[in-house]
Amino acid sequence: MSTPTDLKFLIVDDFSTMRRIVRGLLKEMGCHNADEAEDGAIALSMLKNQKFDFVVSDINMPNMNGFDLLSAVKADPSLKHLPVLMVTAEARKEDIVRAAQSGAAGYIVKPFTKATLEEKVQKILQKMAAGA
Repeated sequence: MSTPTDLKFLIVDDFSTMRRIVRGLLKEMGCHNADEAEDGAIALSMLKNQKFDFVVSDINMPNMNGFDLLSAVKADPSLKHLPVLMVTAEARKEDIVRAAQSGAAGYIVKPFTKATLEEKVQKILQKMAAGA
């Protein structure tokens, strides 16, 4: 099973501060290989042109939101294996259900701690290893 430290993460959020926080938390977890995109459209382009192992995406963003990005990833045969962890400031039940139905690997509500992020990433990786 791959450990989070071996993975290349793509952090997608329209707020640079939030991207920096997530990158910092990943670094604390030992994950030093992370890239950033400020919206889903940029993220999708990056995903098609580089190899990533894990996507952490905000839901509410301009140009292409997290749900649209998730749909595009899951519709692309070369990307659909990627786990997408959705992050949002709103814990609306319909968003959580929509994320799960759309194929999101998990869901975290802001603000969150390193422990929460680490636990979610580990759980997703375990699920993937079991399904592989």
